Amino acid sequence: MTTPLGPLARLAAALEHLSGTIDARALEGDAGTSWTARLLAKGPDAAAAKIAEEGNELAEAVIRESDDNVASEAADVIYHLMVGLRARGVPLDAVAAKLEARQGTSGIAEKASRTDN
Repeated sequence: MTTPLGPLARLAAALEHLSGTIDARALEGDAGTSWTARLLAKGPDAAAAKIAEEGNELAEAVIRESDDNVASEAADVIYHLMVGLRARGVPLDAVAAKLEARQGTSGIAEKASRTDN
């Protein structure tokens, strides 16, 4: 039996704080002292490379590692995803709109409806 995902409030608060930190680093961060500022200064390609790296690490953790390591790798993926979105100028509202549009739709049906399957 798997554990339910549970309530979202704590994660939502953490994501809100993280979003504000990423935005602040984008505007006034020092690439010499801030990983976020450094990654943003390198642009979307660097952010994409980190998203891919962290995604692979998460996938491996899901298969082979402890729940604590899975949570840690998931946090890394979320962080780098948000930096990638900021690097591209894609707001979180655009992501939320895509998720909302998919509510009540089977994942299989949604994937089949894409023109770029």
